[in-house]
Amino acid sequence: MAPYKVVTSSLDLENLDFSKTYVLKTAADGYDGHGQVVIRSEADFEVANKLANATECVLEEFVNFDLEISVIVSGNGRDVTVFPVQENIHRDNILSKTIVPARISDDLSAKAQAMAVKIAEQLNLSGTLCVEMFVAGDEILVNEIAPRPHNSGHYSIEACDFSQFDTHILGVLGQPLPTIKLHAPAVMLNVLGQHIEQARSYVAENPSAHLHLYGKIEAKHNRKMGHVTVFSDRLNDVVLPRLE
Repeated sequence: MAPYKVVTSSLDLENLDFSKTYVLKTAADGYDGHGQVVIRSEADFEVANKLANATECVLEEFVNFDLEISVIVSGNGRDVTVFPVQENIHRDNILSKTIVPARISDDLSAKAQAMAVKIAEQLNLSGTLCVEMFVAGDEILVNEIAPRPHNSGHYSIEACDFSQFDTHILGVLGQPLPTIKLHAPAVMLNVLGQHIEQARSYVAENPSAHLHLYGKIEAKHNRKMGHVTVFSDRLNDVVLPRLE
C-alpha cells in the first residue's frame, strides 16, 4: 500500500512535502475519479481543502506505475477460480479499454493471479471479486478491491468459456467452479453516453464485434451505457476510432 493518512479537515493537509505528489480521496462514495483531487503544489490546495472539509478523506502518496491491471476471481466458500489478467486503460479516470491477456510477462501475470487468489481465500469468497492492481517494474501493487462482477471483466461474456456472471452465480450457490479458459485474445471498449450511436454503427459495419447496451433509461455524457468486445490476436493494432 502507498503511504497514507486519514484526513478529517483541511488542517490535516498543512505542511505537506511538495517534493511528492499526493492523491486526496473521499473515504466513501468515490468512483470513476469522482471524489479525488491530485495535489502537486499549493495551487491545488483550494479544491483539496474544500473536499477535506466536506467529508472524511484519505491522503495517499501518488504511486508511479507502468500500467493498470485487474484480476477477476470467483469463490464458492471453499474453492476459487481465477480469470486471465486484464490490462485496463483509463481516460479521464473512467475505464476506456480492457485488453486480455494483459501485455505483461508470464511471471507478472502469475504473480497477479496468485495475489488475487490469496485475497479471495482470506475473504472466504462466495461470488465474484475484482482485484485492481498497479504494475510498477517487477512489482504488483493492489490498488482496489471490488466485491462484485466488474466492468473490466465484461469481456468474459464472449471471450471465456464461463463469464464472470456465470461463476458469480455458481459461487453464491456454493456449486463447483470451473477452470476458466480464454477462447482468444480480446479487447473490450466501454460505450459511454456520447458513444451509443457510434457503437451501433461500428457493430453494423463489423459483424464480429459484440455490442452490449445495459438498458439504462438516460444516456449521460461519460456515463457507462454499454461495451463492445472484439476478438483479435494483434491486440496492439485493435483500435475503435469511432468510439475513442
